[in-house]
Amino acid sequence: EGRRIQAYLGLVFGEAIVGANLLRDLFAQVRGIVRGRSFGGLGDGLAEAACRLGAGAVVSVDLDYGVLGSGNSVLMVTASGTAVKLAP
Repeated sequence: EGRRIQAYLGLVFGEAIVGANLLRDLFAQVRGIVRGRSFGGLGDGLAEAACRLGAGAVVSVDLDYGVLGSGNSVLMVTASGTAVKLAP
């Protein structure tokens, strides 16, 4: 927050697929991404993709989810955003 964007580098994506009994852990990861932290699973794919582009941040993050499997027992969450290079 408060930093100027120098260049837009492209879209990046991350996803996680978890069993329904792990929902609490997944939403803890989502809260971490929103607060600027990245750790295991969902945030790692997004951060790694951004780093490969030379980005210093990801902005305009969108989260989407869907249920899969018999009895809707699996949750898939996808995060996408725009990788950006920040001005010094």
